[in-house]
Amino acid sequence: MKSKIVALSKNEEFKSLLKKKRISNKYATIFFGNLKNKNHKKLNISFITKKKIGNAVKRNKIKRRLRNIMNEMIQKISIKLNYSYLVIAKPTMLNNEFIKIKETFFQDFKKIK
Repeated sequence: MKSKIVALSKNEEFKSLLKKKRISNKYATIFFGNLKNKNHKKLNISFITKKKIGNAVKRNKIKRRLRNIMNEMIQKISIKLNYSYLVIAKPTMLNNEFIKIKETFFQDFKKIK
C-alpha cells in the first residue's frame, strides 16, 4: 500500500506527541500516539534534527535518510496509520551506515504494532 507522508504542522500537535509514548534507540527517539482531527488514511510523521548535529547540509542528509527509510517501511511492513509519529534524530545517525540505521528503525516500528 502506497501511503502519502504528511508532516505535522501545528505546535499543539508536537507538544501533545511529546507527552505520549516513545521508543528510543542509538540513532533517534520516536514519539507516537493518537492525535485528534488527523487524517488516518495518510502517514502523519515529522523528522526533527537539532542544530547541534551540524550545518544544514548534514541535517538535510539525515532527513533524506529518514524519509527514504520510511518510504521503504511503508511498502514492506504495515505501519499503524492511526498513530502520528515524531522522529528526533541523534548525532550518531550521521556517521553510521545506512543499512544499520534502517535495520534498527524496522525493529522499532515492528515493536509499535
